[in-house]
Amino acid sequence: MRAAGAMLTALLSIAAAAPQPGPHSGREAAGACVRVPAGSDLQRRLDAAPAGAVFCLEAGDHAGPVHLGPGQTVRGPRQAVIRSTGEGTTVRLEHAGTALVGVTVDGSGGRFDLLDSAVRVEADGARVQDVHVRNAVFGILVEKSRRVEILGNRVTGAPGKALGMRGDGIRLWETRASRIEGNRVEDSRDLVVWYSPGNVIADNVIERGRYGTHFMYSHDNLVRGNRYVGNVVGIFTMYSRGIEVRDNLIADSGGAAGVGLGSKESGNLLVAGNRFIANTVGLYLDTSPLSIEEHNSFERNEFRLCDYAVVFHSSPRRNSFRGNIFRSNAVQVRVDGGGDALDTEWRENDFDDYAGYDLDGDGYGDLPYQLRSLSGDLEARMPALAFFRGSPALAAVEWVGHVVPIFQPRTLVIDPRPRVGEVADAR
Repeated sequence: MRAAGAMLTALLSIAAAAPQPGPHSGREAAGACVRVPAGSDLQRRLDAAPAGAVFCLEAGDHAGPVHLGPGQTVRGPRQAVIRSTGEGTTVRLEHAGTALVGVTVDGSGGRFDLLDSAVRVEADGARVQDVHVRNAVFGILVEKSRRVEILGNRVTGAPGKALGMRGDGIRLWETRASRIEGNRVEDSRDLVVWYSPGNVIADNVIERGRYGTHFMYSHDNLVRGNRYVGNVVGIFTMYSRGIEVRDNLIADSGGAAGVGLGSKESGNLLVAGNRFIANTVGLYLDTSPLSIEEHNSFERNEFRLCDYAVVFHSSPRRNSFRGNIFRSNAVQVRVDGGGDALDTEWRENDFDDYAGYDLDGDGYGDLPYQLRSLSGDLEARMPALAFFRGSPALAAVEWVGHVVPIFQPRTLVIDPRPRVGEVADAR
């Protein structure tokens, strides 16, 4: 355990050294705005201004709620704080081309049923950029809009509340062709993408929430370069097609429900180049894909320090695993219900429990990798046995499965050409 903890610390330290989301440069010229002193009537100024006007808030408190007019922009430093009255939504962007940039939005009403939020967007081409949201039930909500940009914001939730009692940090509903990039979401509930196709969720940091990103009926989205750390679930796709999950770090999804990436009845997924580190379950597949015309591909991912690297809820079909790394996991693959993963394609994966050899030195095993585990087989049939994992009792069961042919467990996985040695490490 000490070695595993040291490895996790080292891996997360390396990941932390990667470029992090930061402020985005503003698009408005500094001299083209109307200065708004703290304490003045911001809404009255917005109502009296023409379309496209730009307002620069000075540091200090500005009273909400605020509704931006057509094409208007409100920007300022983080020290310019738009404060909620404690009721309703604090800032609304309901006209095309409106923008909120750089300020802090503090608070919202407390109604979950009315989706009281710090910032609510219902406008094509709107932009929320470099804004700090805090003390709100819901952070940034986007509904029934196209080409929206949510860039470089920080959404701070309520760590003292139970996860189910927090609102969503960022929520997309019926939103298309939009960008959610470079944001930091901390201690909120979920980042939700529902009924929202064709969006990009990239280079965000999502920490200590429930669902890092939750898709439902949302097709053809790209999830790239994000850091999901300390959430219950990193990414979950439900009833969605054509989602690409590339080059993300998904780490420390712990507890009994901890899952790095989960998928239910979703197809044509491409999951490539991701790092699944120290999750209870790295990858969980439940009837995915559902349709016979669909296929899921998992390529060049790393699964390390997981209790279970891959779990199938039932015997899987139309999934392929190519060039993945499986190291320091307690269980490489589990199939619930007593099934197997022989209908899944496994090829050129690196398994650290491979017991074969590479006599010709080409970096690939001369014998197939075959996964058999009597204790794992029993645990898949009776999940309560997981309590005894690592105990002498289950170790004895595993030993019996290796040396007594009558108790030989079923084969779960066969990779006919497993990677070994430097080929896998140099990926």
